[in-house]
Amino acid sequence: MNPAGKPGKTGSLMPVEVALARLLEMADTSRIVERERLPLAQVQGRVLAEDLVSTLDLPPWPNSAMDGYALRLADWTGEPLVVSQKIFAGQAPDPLKPGTCARIFTGAPVPAGADCVEMQENAEVQPDERVRFTEAMVLGQNIRPQGQETTVGEVILPAGTRLGPIEQGLAASLGCAELDVIRKVRVAVLSTGDELIEPGQTLGPGQIYNSNRVLLCSWLQRLGCEVVDAGILPDDLGTTRTRLGELKDVDLILSTGGVSVGEADFLGIALREEGELALWKLAIKPGKPLTFGHFRGVPVIGLPGNPASTLVTFALLTRPYLLRRQGVREVEPLKVKVPAGFDWQKAGNRREYLRGRLENGRAIIYKNQSSGVLRSAAWADGLVEVLEDRTLVAGDSVYFIPLSEVLG
Repeated sequence: MNPAGKPGKTGSLMPVEVALARLLEMADTSRIVERERLPLAQVQGRVLAEDLVSTLDLPPWPNSAMDGYALRLADWTGEPLVVSQKIFAGQAPDPLKPGTCARIFTGAPVPAGADCVEMQENAEVQPDERVRFTEAMVLGQNIRPQGQETTVGEVILPAGTRLGPIEQGLAASLGCAELDVIRKVRVAVLSTGDELIEPGQTLGPGQIYNSNRVLLCSWLQRLGCEVVDAGILPDDLGTTRTRLGELKDVDLILSTGGVSVGEADFLGIALREEGELALWKLAIKPGKPLTFGHFRGVPVIGLPGNPASTLVTFALLTRPYLLRRQGVREVEPLKVKVPAGFDWQKAGNRREYLRGRLENGRAIIYKNQSSGVLRSAAWADGLVEVLEDRTLVAGDSVYFIPLSEVLG
C-alpha cells in the first residue's frame, strides 16, 4: 500500500489538482464585478461584494453576562449591600451609588461605578432586602466589555464571503438592512446527443432520458446561479452553431457529453471553428474527459456525459470555478479523514471518488461504482477519495467529502 497523500503515476493524464488550478486561474481572469444591493433577507447564498466594516462597537457598552447583582468590588467587605436600583436589558441605568449594589439581568448595561457582577445563585436576599454574597469575587467577572465582539472600523466579513444564515445574523447585529453582493452567475446548461429525450416523452429505440440537465439546473440554483436552460443539442453542426450563438449573454456555457475529437462531436467542432477548445484527460475516476474552451468569447466547460461522472466533475471542478468567478477565495470542499469500512484491492492510475456514506464512523461504499449509475449518489452522503496507485484494507484512512459540502 502506498502512504496516504503520495501522488501516483498518471502518465499523460492531468492530475486533479492541476486541472483545478488551471480552472481557477482562468476564473480569476474573468471575475464578475457587477454588483447589486439587496435587502438582508434576500442575500442567502450570495457573495459579498465589499468588506463589511463595523460602524459600532459590539457590545456598545459593558453588559452583564448573568442574572445577578452589579457592584463595586472595593465596596464589598463581606457585609450585605443595599440594592439601589434594578436594571433590565434595554434600560439606561443610573450610576451606581457608592456602597450599594444593583439588581441586574442578562444583557443589561452595567452601571457606571460597578466593576463586577455576581450571579444570583451566589447571593442571598436578607429579610431587610439587603443582599449578602456567599462567594469570593474578582474584578470584571461576568461583565462583557464594550467592543468584545467587534470594534468600530474592524472588517467583520471580507469581500468574497458567501453569505448564509450566520453571516446574515452578524450583519443584522451591526444594523445592516441591505448588503452589496456580486450579481448572480448566468450559466447556460445544455446536453448533447440524439439519444437524449426529456422526461415525460416516450422512449424510442436507443434513447435514454436526460438526467444531467435536471441535476445541473437544480444544483446551479442551489449555488445561487441564474440558470438558462438550453435544452438538448441534436447531432447537427448548423443547429449547434445557431444555439450556441444565442447564448452570448451568459457567463458560462455548461455542457454534458459529446465533446471530444470524434467526427460526430459537433459541439467540439463548433468550439474549434469559432473559438478555442482544450480537451483534458484527467487522472480522475469517474470523469476522465473534461473540456474547457470559449465560443465567441463565452467560456465553455464540457463535462462527461455519464451521470456519476457529471456529478463528480461538477462537484470538484466546476463548482469551485463558479465560486471563484464571484470572488470566493476558499472554494474547495472540506475533507475529513475517516477509517475505511471496505477493502480496495486494485490500485488504479486515476484518483477515484467512490459514492459512499458513513456508518458507525467508517466509510462504506455503494456496491456498483459504475459511472452510469446515479443511484449510487442518491444512496450516498459523500464521496470517498482513493488516491492513485493505492490499495486499501478496512481500517486504513481515507478522505471523505460530505455531499453537503458541495451541493450548496
